Amino acid sequence: MRRISPASIPPAVARAIRLVVLDVDGVMTDGGIYLGSTSAGETVEMKRFEITDGLGIRLMRESGIEVAIITGRESGAVRLRAEELGIRECHQDRGARKLPILSEILTRLNLSWNEVAFLSDDLADLPVLRRVGLPAAVANAVPEVRAQVIWNAVRPGGYGAVREFAEALLRARDEWNSRVEAYLAARETPP
Repeated sequence: MRRISPASIPPAVARAIRLVVLDVDGVMTDGGIYLGSTSAGETVEMKRFEITDGLGIRLMRESGIEVAIITGRESGAVRLRAEELGIRECHQDRGARKLPILSEILTRLNLSWNEVAFLSDDLADLPVLRRVGLPAAVANAVPEVRAQVIWNAVRPGGYGAVREFAEALLRARDEWNSRVEAYLAARETPP
């Protein structure tokens, strides 16, 4: 595929997007997994999420774009983050079978593949990247993924790449400024 710069998602492609799908480890996080246990011996897993990505997700959702998470690792931290962000479509599959999961989501939401963007980083994402209308990668994506995308982030996963993607997508749709202004206006009004 032809790679394009972060600021130049074609407007026609951007306007077609109705669903943005995010991988987690290496995209929403830096890929690190913190494992520990409680005094009772229960396993505890923690992940670091970039706070600015959350606002990017919020602005996309306020623009009418559905956001979904599909990840190949099961984690309570992911479920909690999805709930916090209001993401209803949160799918965790240990086998990393992302294509069938997304196919079911598309059927349920009555969407086509060209209405989907997918932000990714690793090999398990390739089957989906080859089908969606807007395949995208974080800066730290593996070479095989970077070769399949039309948009590459400057920022690595876990360090604002989701926010960078959200801004590029909304700018291409000519919605970024209005979303930011609405966000600011809501904070200028007394409670």
